[in-house]
Amino acid sequence: MIYIDPPYNTGNDFVYNDDFARTAAEEDLEAGNVDELGLRYRKNTDSNGKFHSDWCSMIYSRLLVARSLLSEDGVILISIDDSEETNMQYICKEIFGENNRIATFIWNCSTAGGIRPKYASKTHEYIFAYAKNIDSISTLWAPLSADAKKMYNEKDECGLYRNKEFVFKNASTNVNQKYGITCPDGEIVYPKDGYIYRFVRETFDVALKDNLVVFKKTDASSTLLTDDCKPAKWNIFIKKYFGEGLGCPATILPKDSISMYNKGTQDVQLLFNGNRVFENVKPVTLIKYLLFVFSDSSSLILDFFSGSSTTAQAVMQFNAEDGGKRKFIMVQLPEETPEDSEARKAGYKTIPEIAKERIRRAGKKIKEENPLTTQDLDIGFRVFRLDESNYLEVKKSPKEYDQDMLGLFVDNIKADRTDLDLLFGSMLAWGVQLDMPMTTEEVDGCTVYTVNEGDLVACFSEPITDKVIQTMADKMPLRILFRDSCFTDDAQKINIYEQFKQLLDWADDEAFKNIKVI
Repeated sequence: MIYIDPPYNTGNDFVYNDDFARTAAEEDLEAGNVDELGLRYRKNTDSNGKFHSDWCSMIYSRLLVARSLLSEDGVILISIDDSEETNMQYICKEIFGENNRIATFIWNCSTAGGIRPKYASKTHEYIFAYAKNIDSISTLWAPLSADAKKMYNEKDECGLYRNKEFVFKNASTNVNQKYGITCPDGEIVYPKDGYIYRFVRETFDVALKDNLVVFKKTDASSTLLTDDCKPAKWNIFIKKYFGEGLGCPATILPKDSISMYNKGTQDVQLLFNGNRVFENVKPVTLIKYLLFVFSDSSSLILDFFSGSSTTAQAVMQFNAEDGGKRKFIMVQLPEETPEDSEARKAGYKTIPEIAKERIRRAGKKIKEENPLTTQDLDIGFRVFRLDESNYLEVKKSPKEYDQDMLGLFVDNIKADRTDLDLLFGSMLAWGVQLDMPMTTEEVDGCTVYTVNEGDLVACFSEPITDKVIQTMADKMPLRILFRDSCFTDDAQKINIYEQFKQLLDWADDEAFKNIKVI
């Protein structure tokens, strides 16, 4: 599942500085806003093409990538307001396909308080739901609202239930749903004109046998008639059991269980000792509801406009409540907080700094509030920052080299890169998942890294000793990683392959495939 809350198009500059195909000046000339001398014909209002095109270009490319990341039964949920709602619909239909549209949900995001607008108070936003392949999506369920739960006020040996009218208004003339039913006192009743039964006779007989039919006495039924066309003395109901308390998700999200923006901001304030370190935050209850409907207990949740990481907190909270093992990936540009903001005053220079601290505090709070049910709750996370390659650029023509650059052939690793940079960079290249458990140990002064009990074993220290090699081999690794500088000479590096071949009973091709020196 992917959930995103992209920056809404307010007409201001935004931090996603993508390389658009045309400059503003070129767009003005093409759109006829200026003449060939640069003289403007009309004002640059939000009705001009460039106002929307920058934002649409930004979101279009990211949604293309998002679709490629979805599993075959994956779903993407996109929060959006009126400013780009129409354009977003067109973009989603093009990228995901109109037939893969699940629904557009309406979220009651605020009250009508504050300064009165001239025309109408904006109290809702939208959430678009699209599937990668809608044929792979199972039936969706949502928790019943508080009002709906109150309707289940009867109880028998099978649990809570409510009585649902068996007769309902319908102009159908289908005789299969207009048969006679014998009531407890022998009275035979039929639906009035304009009414029919919910079930055909065969289905009703099964329900009656299973004790799912309820007959209730009344003075004069408004929907049932006797043989002589008089109002019947009975009403008929079908038991509808509460079960797990689930129903079909409604496109208008339930206000009684999903909060507004003000609660989202309070969610963050509560974690940061009352400081408003982030504004206009989606509430945790909104994301939890979407997780309930669209995820399962082992889903991987991605949010690539993650902000303060409301999604991460919602995933941990929902895991704590239902025992799930969902995982999250949060992606956020290192956008700086304003100089005069509460966040900057509290020491948070960038949005990711706020997000990391929020995840730490939220995880701790969830565990403290639910000590008996969260003993196995995983609230750990790793932080990665995108950067250029770990390697220096050595692909140069002969005339570009000088004597001082020959050292590149001895060690082409950038000077500022750590062991973990090299380890995780190689994990990406090898296709090893970055969330695998990892341990370290010291052997002969060298640090040995073990990923997932042997999926990958690495050492970047120098010099490598026979004891280090034996320790690494004892872990029965699938992959082995060294740094070139680990070895005193080429002979020792070549000998490494022979040693592991013997210790792990590898053939030549296995050794060259599974051992990597960077």
